[in-house]
Amino acid sequence: MHAFAVSGEGADVTDVELPTPSPAGTQVLLKVERSGVCHTDTHLRQGFYDLGARGKMRLTERGMTYPLVMGHEVVGTVVRVGERVSAHRPGDLRLVYPWIGCGECARCHDGADNHCANGRNLGVARPGGYAEHILVPDEKYLVDIEGLDPSWAATLACSGLTAFSAVHKVLPLPPDDPIVVIGAGGVGLTAIATLKALGHESICAVDLSEDNLSVAKGLGASATVLATGEVSQAIIGTCGGPVAAAIDFVNNGATATAAFDALRKAGRLVQVGLFGGELTVPTALMALKMITISGSFVGTPAELNALVELARRGALPRIPVVEAPLTAASVQESLDRLSGGGVAGRIVLRRD
Repeated sequence: MHAFAVSGEGADVTDVELPTPSPAGTQVLLKVERSGVCHTDTHLRQGFYDLGARGKMRLTERGMTYPLVMGHEVVGTVVRVGERVSAHRPGDLRLVYPWIGCGECARCHDGADNHCANGRNLGVARPGGYAEHILVPDEKYLVDIEGLDPSWAATLACSGLTAFSAVHKVLPLPPDDPIVVIGAGGVGLTAIATLKALGHESICAVDLSEDNLSVAKGLGASATVLATGEVSQAIIGTCGGPVAAAIDFVNNGATATAAFDALRKAGRLVQVGLFGGELTVPTALMALKMITISGSFVGTPAELNALVELARRGALPRIPVVEAPLTAASVQESLDRLSGGGVAGRIVLRRD
């Protein structure tokens, strides 16, 4: 089968030939119909995460190998199944949950694959959706998306799920308590849409792009802040005082500091983005203000099913989706566009 892979840190995407997997046991083989392009893939291509003063976390030291077939926002058609698969048949169109754990630890047995310390994520430790086919280890990771546009549905596997899980780390709050969403790219816009769908009314979007902020307003943001100058003071001024919660989908040193400084007493900061850096906070203020800081990484299979159900009920506003063909050149161009910033929404590659 054709696959589109990177051969090493910072390498270009090339077309490679790989054996088409043959499913066995609980495995399911799908023909890729859609594959969303995520900013995480730009970090995977460069091969490391920025840990600030601690240096770089090289992904090859955490089990990632080259050539790497990325792509973790996948919708595909079932083409073959293993002998222990009972609920799926060839022809079924499904969204893939990609954040797969080891299958053996207590967290995996609790249905929290994304908490697994030895995850085997599709598009990271296993070949992903920038290919003609994808092998999913168990049918339990497949989600029915009947009635949804496949391109938009693909984004729910990461952009949607990441936003959904992060939003639920700050809710419940009174609808008029300000929640700040930092970063109005694909994931941040999905968070704004999700907050709106769940009935929250006071949503402040923060971004460097006026175009992105305009889209955020259309999806439910009640206020916006252009991220120039003293961002924390701009947030406080726009929201009428320190805020109840901030969700940082950029999460570099500057945005994390601005979010922390904008919080009110007993405020909550959820850190999601992987842009890297570090946050230094006064320890006394952490106690005196009773601040909570938590990390959030994607979400559980149950959360993805709940999100898809929200979308199927028509309660979730759609983020903008830009389509392109699923080719090596399109994967390369899409990753370059994301690295440069300015994509208002999500890029989804489709099989012609």
